Amino acid sequence: MCKKIFIAATGQHCGKTTISLSLLHLAKQRYARVGFIKPIGPKVFMLDGVEMDMDAALIASIYGMEADRKLMSPVVVGKGYTKRYLSGEIAPEAPLEAIKKAVSELEAKNDFLIIEGSGHGGVGSVVGINNAQIARTLDAPVIMVASGGIGCVIDSVQLNLSLFQQQGAQVKLVLVNKLLANKREETLGYLRAFFESRQQNVAGAFDYSPTLANPTLLDLSKLLKLPLQGDQEGKNRIINHIQLGAASSQRVIDTLQDSTLLITTSSRDELIVTASALYNIPAYRSKLAGIVVPGSAPVSAITQRILDDSNIPYLRTSQNTAETFITLTEHVSKITADDKEKIDLIKSTAESVFDFDVIDAMSR
Repeated sequence: MCKKIFIAATGQHCGKTTISLSLLHLAKQRYARVGFIKPIGPKVFMLDGVEMDMDAALIASIYGMEADRKLMSPVVVGKGYTKRYLSGEIAPEAPLEAIKKAVSELEAKNDFLIIEGSGHGGVGSVVGINNAQIARTLDAPVIMVASGGIGCVIDSVQLNLSLFQQQGAQVKLVLVNKLLANKREETLGYLRAFFESRQQNVAGAFDYSPTLANPTLLDLSKLLKLPLQGDQEGKNRIINHIQLGAASSQRVIDTLQDSTLLITTSSRDELIVTASALYNIPAYRSKLAGIVVPGSAPVSAITQRILDDSNIPYLRTSQNTAETFITLTEHVSKITADDKEKIDLIKSTAESVFDFDVIDAMSR
């Protein structure tokens, strides 16, 4: 008999996939066969010729589950899927039947199955299969992931709980993620006081971590859809700060923080040359992660040569400075299979953060 658990969330960017990755790591220490499925796939990705959800593809790549990739993402809501469903081209029962079939096959070959929802509880309603309905249909106990402070966690959990309760799905645990380390116990104390008086269990997950939250150079390269030039060994370096090179070169260099990505226009020859030279000085290598050069104006020939010779990682974009800054600073970093440092941190931290005995006991 395969045990299963459904990982829900109050919304996007709560760290749901990080939780799934963690629980897979812990489950594999106890069970010989552990599976994963993301029933609704809103973020389309191609893995070895198979269209699937991006998060499912990530899990498959990390844990060597590529053979089950078709089962791991049974309903991929790609371009045009919603319109085809609403117009009747896709039978009303087809999405749920596809999910049930995939889960049945995965249950037959696994001892423990992690089912990851998509976004908040209501995601999927437009195609007749929201997260709450799926959890109830699969008879899977639910862990609901939330992130933030006290009030926003209570508000968002209450909103989502009502849908799961309406559908008859059993939420066994509210898991609070991205806690501020210095307020962890205080925050959990208030949340437990609120929820446990309502017969709802609460536990803490990960503390907020810049290492997990911040993007890598490769991540930003993919975001801008531009090749990363220069030192390719630095592609997985985590960017902790993004700084506009608007002041004098000396002022910009003096205010560099740990692992800074510098944005400077092509006309700032002196700043590009200075940054290029400093990249190869050990004292500055830890501060200067790379450069983004926005705008359509070309870099002067001598500056371009110095830039290339220094091997500093850089991206060249036709966006203007303001557009580039907004794009990079508003980006929410997602873990990829290339983020070895982040994945190793998640696995090692999971062993001290989660009590898998409790999670195992609530699975069914």
